[in-house]
Amino acid sequence: MDWKNIDLQSLNEIELDVNNMGSWPKPVKVFIAILVALLVGYLSFNLFVSDKIKHYKNVQNLEESLKIQFAAKYQLAKNADAYKLQMAEMEKDFSELLKKLPTQTETPGLLDDITYVGTTSGLTFKKINWEREVKREIYTELPLRLQVVGGYHEFGEFLGRVAALPRIVTLHNFTIVGKQGDQLELNLLAKTYRYNIDQGEQNDK
Repeated sequence: MDWKNIDLQSLNEIELDVNNMGSWPKPVKVFIAILVALLVGYLSFNLFVSDKIKHYKNVQNLEESLKIQFAAKYQLAKNADAYKLQMAEMEKDFSELLKKLPTQTETPGLLDDITYVGTTSGLTFKKINWEREVKREIYTELPLRLQVVGGYHEFGEFLGRVAALPRIVTLHNFTIVGKQGDQLELNLLAKTYRYNIDQGEQNDK
């Protein structure tokens, strides 16, 4: 039989004996061989190759991730000395700021300073009272309610001199009410801050 010129419709009339494959026509043998080869190739790819490809892609992704991590850590290591100097500078600045916060024994003296600044600026104090302390995580607020009488220029001088005090004082909630003549009444809340030493020591540990 010439397999090159075989009529494919005649294959329907061919009886194939599974027990005697050697007697099958050559085109059938070639077709079966190709089919078996494709099946073996497909199964081999899915059983052995596909997992290797997935593993290879995962390794590539991991490699990229490690490269990024390495680059970040390299930059940290490269700038470690600069970071140490920056940390030392920040600690120094922080210590300087702490020195500007009044201690428990210094708060009465701060009250005297504010009173002195106000009276020498030409103001008259109607009220000056400490209010309830407000404790924060690392510091405590010490609010001081002030009520003074004077003029705009005296108020400006007073506020400027308070801001220049060696201890940190912030001013809040300004209200100005007109009084008799040119006199004005200024109400405000001044706040200073005390460092919580116990909390600071706990954080250091």
